[in-house]
Amino acid sequence: MTAALIIAIPGPGVLFVVGRALSSGRRAGLASALGQEAGGFVLVIAVALGIGSLMERSVLLFTVVKLIGAAYLIVLGIQAIARRHAHVSPRTTPDPRGTRALRDGFLVGVTNPKGAVFFAAVLPQFTDRSHGHLSLQILLLGAVFVLIALVADAAWSLLAAGARTWFAGSPRRLARINGAGGCAMIAVGATVACTARQNGT
Repeated sequence: MTAALIIAIPGPGVLFVVGRALSSGRRAGLASALGQEAGGFVLVIAVALGIGSLMERSVLLFTVVKLIGAAYLIVLGIQAIARRHAHVSPRTTPDPRGTRALRDGFLVGVTNPKGAVFFAAVLPQFTDRSHGHLSLQILLLGAVFVLIALVADAAWSLLAAGARTWFAGSPRRLARINGAGGCAMIAVGATVACTARQNGT
């Protein structure tokens, strides 16, 4: 229930997936969602192994990872804008198998320091020490969260891709929607770069 409530509120991850679907189509949007959540599960693993608490405590590490992720998002957005005239239909994309979108999504997900801090702060609260195997409990809880997030991201991606299909009726409109997707990714990158840690340490 808690995971569903948190995921129901669109955040930077959703905006990234929507931006990718708008700029490159349904396949790229879905692949980006899958990659992003795969990267998120890597953060869950890090928390289960105790690495997440290091990022939670270290301002320097948090900031470095945050800026790397933000810069990568901005680069992706700039590329989408630069290539906005290259897509002549919603099914035409320079990444037909979605492998590049999958990779990009993974890198965005795994370089999200907020995700690591969130998992480190929230998941342990739902574990039961009396049952032991805390790391396994965290992995299972994280897997449930990631699966719910994947379904939500995929839904947002399909909605955005549907809008893109309508815009595809005009090359000019399609170029504009491609550019809008790129702008969305740049905005997400800028937001991530300016976001501070919640605990203020």
